[in-house]
Amino acid sequence: MKPYKNKINRIRSFALALIFIGVVIMYIGIFFRSNEIVMLIFMFLGMLSIIASTVVYAWIGTLSTRAVKIQCPNCGKHTKMLGRVDMCGHCREPLTLDPDLEGKEFDVSYNKSKMPHEKSSK
Repeated sequence: MKPYKNKINRIRSFALALIFIGVVIMYIGIFFRSNEIVMLIFMFLGMLSIIASTVVYAWIGTLSTRAVKIQCPNCGKHTKMLGRVDMCGHCREPLTLDPDLEGKEFDVSYNKSKMPHEKSSK
């Protein structure tokens, strides 16, 4: 299992990957210079990927401005936190603002609205 990273950094990495994927798709389109329609389709798909990256960057930027800024107890640096639990963006220390979760093992499912251990009894 790959290590868990800070949510903001994961989304930014995804947006960066979209840029590179878009450039690669457009580069593949160059190989179809003899067939202009296919080349234009690849160029258009690459451009859509880059536009999607711009949208993701804008979204995470606005989300980042509303994120709670806290000081990590482990490294002492300031980091932004999304959700009930998150990791420090610098040292990967598990962080929480929920007093009920302090001291518990880190689990991403705590961020879901309905946790598996809180099922309704109907």
